[in-house]
Amino acid sequence: MNNSNIYTDDLNKDLMLRDFESQVLYEDNHIIVINKKNSQIVHGDKTKDESLDNIVKDYLKEKYNKPGNVFVGVVHRLDRPVSGAVIFAKTSKALSRLNEMIKNHKIKKTYWAITRNAPPKESDTLKNYILRNEKNNKSYITKDVNRGLYAELSYKVIAKSNYYNLLEINLATGRHHQIRLQLANIGCPIKGDLKYGFGRSNQIASISLHARKLEFIHPVSQVPITIIAPCPDDTLWKYFENKCGM
Repeated sequence: MNNSNIYTDDLNKDLMLRDFESQVLYEDNHIIVINKKNSQIVHGDKTKDESLDNIVKDYLKEKYNKPGNVFVGVVHRLDRPVSGAVIFAKTSKALSRLNEMIKNHKIKKTYWAITRNAPPKESDTLKNYILRNEKNNKSYITKDVNRGLYAELSYKVIAKSNYYNLLEINLATGRHHQIRLQLANIGCPIKGDLKYGFGRSNQIASISLHARKLEFIHPVSQVPITIIAPCPDDTLWKYFENKCGM
């Protein structure tokens, strides 16, 4: 094997890991929180693209010079075109406890969404039943309470520009494409979300939905944790971020 190729590969990997470090929002012995880019997938899928959990493994292996396999547990997911804060467990103890916290809604998730249309009310709670279609990876509102899964969220408009609205959303449940579907259902599809009725795509394969904040009690130390994820490096996102502050 050409030694120059080995050197180049090592250099590229080092640069990638150093770049990835800027995505780390929080880390301790048990958990690591990453600001996911809207092009990244959290866990491996049929695309075979490199997943965020594997990147985290490589990052930890390199950072701490660990031999062998590195444990990284996926706690929750974000859709590929969505950006923002994602928690990974570094220990099995943390993963088990975080899974239980997710199940019991003990992790508060706050999202920001940009919409072209203003919602009917400045703030409201949306309650629907949702059906998921696995074939086209899309969810639908249903009136059949026996087949659908209950979905609830609360939103409020927190900022406006000349053409867009910024909504802050708090989830009471975590259903497939819930925010995207429920906002579209009130006539407010998220910017760039062609699947749920927005008229055109964003410049990159993304939608303007961002997991802005996570609040939870640390699964091991029991210390309250609040994580805020900076918005994507985009003119409109930065406008709203500067307007609302951290």
